[in-house]
Amino acid sequence: MLAYLIRRLFAAAVMLVVIIVVVFGIFFLVPKWAGVDVATSFVGKQADPAAVEAVAQKLKLDEPIIVQVWEFFKGLFVGRTYAGGGDVTQCSAPCFGYSFRSEQAIWPVLTDRFPVTLALALGAAVLWLIFGVAAGVLSALKRGSIWDRGAMVVALGGVSLPIYFTGLLSLAIFSYGLGWIDAQYVPLEDSFTGWLGGMILPWITLAFLYAAMYARITRATMLEILGEDYIRTARAKGLKEQTVIGKHAMRSTMTPILTMLGMDLGALIGGAILTETTFSLPGLGQAVLQAIKNQDLPIILGVTLITSLAVLLANLLVDVLYAVIDPRVRLA
Repeated sequence: MLAYLIRRLFAAAVMLVVIIVVVFGIFFLVPKWAGVDVATSFVGKQADPAAVEAVAQKLKLDEPIIVQVWEFFKGLFVGRTYAGGGDVTQCSAPCFGYSFRSEQAIWPVLTDRFPVTLALALGAAVLWLIFGVAAGVLSALKRGSIWDRGAMVVALGGVSLPIYFTGLLSLAIFSYGLGWIDAQYVPLEDSFTGWLGGMILPWITLAFLYAAMYARITRATMLEILGEDYIRTARAKGLKEQTVIGKHAMRSTMTPILTMLGMDLGALIGGAILTETTFSLPGLGQAVLQAIKNQDLPIILGVTLITSLAVLLANLLVDVLYAVIDPRVRLA
């Protein structure tokens, strides 16, 4: 197990370096190859030439590419000093960039909004795992029944309906119509009950989409596994049906579910833009949307990097869970 963890941690460290280089390339090299002035894109087209030149000096755009990559990489761990145009700006570690439009470091913006997005992603994940997996297992065990057909119809609806439709519909019915839920977001430090009330509908709306997908994949995987020889052997030994399903079938069913969870949860931690916008949640997704409108490139860069790191960490956790569920994975 220890050797397996070391291999996975080493692979994650290598992938972290690759992610940083790729993100740097997307925001600094690709625009340059396309003939776009990188400094202008960071400071704005309306800026005067002196401001553009100052930003170019601060980002060291006149230095070789390897120097720029190193400064970008080093800033994430030890901070960075932006010097140019007669002034010096300090960006403390971890330096995910600096917005020359709003004159603020990106990391405080990310940490201020990250808890909202994390709470949204984790709360929705718990709901869609419980209800999605349970619905998929029951549909597989009752294949062809009314429950099976009904659950798959609901799942098809959940996959087909966009979040902004189900979100607005839930607001219209449960908040504005019936008045059961106050959907106004309240910070957790101000009121736990107010925070919980403001998160219920976003959790349910987001979980409805993903629970539908997890129900379908769980049903398909469970049906395939129930036809395997080792399941028939377990039943032939006289094991109870709940033992066959819970101990043997579910162990194999969880593998593709964990794979999906790693990707979905990691991506959501980077910001559920539609959900956060629909319910006016001050998370990373809404920060990205505002940055796109304001053409504030450093914030987009920071959230992109956070999203990539979240996917990396989520998949690292999934690799560890693989080894717990199936010991054979440790030998891979």
